[in-house]
Amino acid sequence: MCSVFTQFPMRLITLESRTSKWTVTGMDEIHNNPMSPRSLERSGHITFIDENVLYVWGGYQGEDGEDVVLPGDEIWLLDLYSGTWQQRELTGDVPSDLTGFCGSFLNGTLYIFAGCDSSGYTNHMFTVDLRSECYVWIRITNTSGKTPSPRKNHSSWVHQDRIIYFGGYGCKTMREVQNGDSSNFTVEDMSWTTIEGTLYRCWGWNNEVYIFDTLTPTWILPQTKGLAPVPRSCHAAAILENKGYISGGVQTAQLQLYCLDLLTWTWTCLVNSGCSVPMGRTMHSMIATLDGTLFVYGGSGTYTSVLNDAWQYNLHTKEWTQMDHQHKDKPRVSHTSCLGNDSDIIVFGGCRSSILKTDPMDIFSSPWHQHCSDVVVFQTQPHPLSRYDAMHSGYVKTV
Repeated sequence: MCSVFTQFPMRLITLESRTSKWTVTGMDEIHNNPMSPRSLERSGHITFIDENVLYVWGGYQGEDGEDVVLPGDEIWLLDLYSGTWQQRELTGDVPSDLTGFCGSFLNGTLYIFAGCDSSGYTNHMFTVDLRSECYVWIRITNTSGKTPSPRKNHSSWVHQDRIIYFGGYGCKTMREVQNGDSSNFTVEDMSWTTIEGTLYRCWGWNNEVYIFDTLTPTWILPQTKGLAPVPRSCHAAAILENKGYISGGVQTAQLQLYCLDLLTWTWTCLVNSGCSVPMGRTMHSMIATLDGTLFVYGGSGTYTSVLNDAWQYNLHTKEWTQMDHQHKDKPRVSHTSCLGNDSDIIVFGGCRSSILKTDPMDIFSSPWHQHCSDVVVFQTQPHPLSRYDAMHSGYVKTV
């Protein structure tokens, strides 16, 4: 029997109100502070870290018994040194309220592609320069190459001034399905709808790989080889050096891992080994650490509701290890994970209860809307002494 262990337990950041800003306090406390800013509670959002600032954009939250999409004209910033939240306004060609979009951060610019708005599925691209004095959205329209079909719940990797998109659920024309590789698109339904003058009929999942060259800008459809993952959505993606990784997004007993070499465009199915293997899941998070491990947290399990487990996959030994932690009463789904300083994993937001309720008793026994604003930190390796010196001096407070 394999034991479950880790030397570095999870720590929870709690928040308290201080005038117009919100300050991180009590790193080692395990309770939720009811004074957390209500606007930060969300699921289905994106986060990324730039110069030790955590950015949070988009998603949805509960309001008056319903899930409400958050507006695209605001973004939240958490200074990971001072522990202070700040809200910034975004102007310009603001994206319509989106769900299921894919966000990517490259060279100071946030890219938002596809998702669903009030009109349905989209394949629009928006950008905003977050290193400028004013945050102004720009819709990218003058591109070369064939734009991917409308979709949601896809993923992306950022690699060498390019954004590489994978998978998702969406719609295609009958001609696109007939002219494409049948293994690249799994049809779930067929119905008529028109999006911006184009008639779409087929709905389903894809495993397509598209490149968006941000310098040109151009859409490219590379020719991949090897054993590709089956079409899917609501999966998780991570990148390390020249390789992109995909996990979950389909109903399987065990979590499957795939690797795409971004230089040769070759797919590989990674071996599952170790004393135990994670359950298959969707809507989880995965991040790569610099020491060659993939960190997987939470999600919706194949045979259960929201998960509270954390796993590490060693890319050198091809083995899974389950991490022990102190907050198993805080499951998460549709949350995000980012890589912080010293390989800390910073998890933000998500929902602590199942998003898809099928049992009426579940609805009555627990609130439908349990969106979170917690900032949870997994320490995956020892911190250098210089960092502890900074913490004692009152400089680094949150990581």
